[in-house]
Amino acid sequence: MNPDQYSRLKEECEAKNVTLIAVSKIQPLSAIAELYKLGHRDFGENYVQELVEKEADLPKDIQWHFIGHLQSNKVKLIAPFVHLIHAVDSFRLLQEIEKQAAKNGRTIDVLLQLHVATEDTKYGMDENELMTCLEYYTAQQDSFAHIRIRGLMGMASFSDDENQVRNELKQIHTAFTQMKQTFFIGKPSFDTCSMGMSGDYKTAIEEGSTMVRIGSMLFGARK
Repeated sequence: MNPDQYSRLKEECEAKNVTLIAVSKIQPLSAIAELYKLGHRDFGENYVQELVEKEADLPKDIQWHFIGHLQSNKVKLIAPFVHLIHAVDSFRLLQEIEKQAAKNGRTIDVLLQLHVATEDTKYGMDENELMTCLEYYTAQQDSFAHIRIRGLMGMASFSDDENQVRNELKQIHTAFTQMKQTFFIGKPSFDTCSMGMSGDYKTAIEEGSTMVRIGSMLFGARK
């Protein structure tokens, strides 16, 4: 973990009112603890079992973000403590999160995942699916008392084409604005556009990101 790099990133994000998520997947507890000692509290994990184990061993004031693909049958494992689920990619998953949040007497914050990248390996809904999901959600809102949709999450393609990356990030933010105007007028809690990682976070911030997910710049390359 590079403390100087962290300080620079923190200052850069704070200047733009952007939340910095330290992506700690496959990192040892010691690396997370080192960043925690510097005052950081927002950490992102991709794998449910790893997150459950880390949550048990690390301080309870950490805000855990689940940023990977989440299977419905594993929601129950993180529902008791997760701070924000970034990658809700179906209405069915939204229903399961509501079910598990209610069982735990919690309201769980979530982001809907929009797929804009060219890679088929990335998850998420296209814009039509996103609209349909929100139409279902709006029509059944009384059945979602334990979920709060905070915004959108998306990833640009892993590409050296800066114009392509910028256009995809712009597409995510445009969808975020459209969703806010269509479904969340007067609801200030719909405030999060999570996009940008180590390779493209500067462009993402320029295009309106309010939350970036940074791993390798903080912890080095994953082993």
